[in-house]
Amino acid sequence: MSLTNRTPEKTVAQLFDHIAPQYDQMNRLISLGTHQLWRHRVMDTMQVSPGSFALDLCCGTGDWTISLAQAAGPAGHVVGLDLSQEMLAVADQKVRAAHLQGQIALHQGDAMHLNYPDNTFDVVTIGFGLRNVPDAQQVLSEMVRVVKPGGQVVCLETSQPTNPVVHAGWQLYFGHLVPLMGRVVAHHYQAYNYLQRTTHQFVSAEQLAAMFTAAGLTAVHFERFNLGAAAAHFGRKPY
Repeated sequence: MSLTNRTPEKTVAQLFDHIAPQYDQMNRLISLGTHQLWRHRVMDTMQVSPGSFALDLCCGTGDWTISLAQAAGPAGHVVGLDLSQEMLAVADQKVRAAHLQGQIALHQGDAMHLNYPDNTFDVVTIGFGLRNVPDAQQVLSEMVRVVKPGGQVVCLETSQPTNPVVHAGWQLYFGHLVPLMGRVVAHHYQAYNYLQRTTHQFVSAEQLAAMFTAAGLTAVHFERFNLGAAAAHFGRKPY
């Protein structure tokens, strides 16, 4: 196994359990509110069909899970899976508030080893979670395995700006300011120091596109956001 994140999964789950109550607030603060715009852009590009059966990996507090359910409509169904029980508890509150309990099922589980049959879902997504798994290539392979032929695999993840000036500012922001905000706002310096570290250490957008191709996906392409601070990758499973 080629490790893309060397922090043990149990430690990662505990970390997200601790920050779950403040997670949404911190996301809005760190991204200056733009992470929601990124997701809307991705959903527009995906064009999820009514009646779709979707899987949202590392679903966290459920924002993308809910967006998928709204796009799939009453005839569709979405499974949200996450390793952190506390994140799922927050997601459950949101699902109930949106009155989508009949369309969304939340499961605790490991994205590295999906307990679903081959060729099950029309769409499989992962948002800001691929950098937190031990082996991103294995997770992509699992996503490809459980998606139907012709189905979509989509990843929205932090990335690394290519412009040297922008990259220097990005390093200052994520390397120093984000952990400080984590300490002041969420009272979890260690957790947000971990998150900035995984952001710095994760693969580039070009490398992730190559990993999509290596997993067997076709029509692979990506779109950068905020001068490269995040990127959305898209691919389809061949028939």
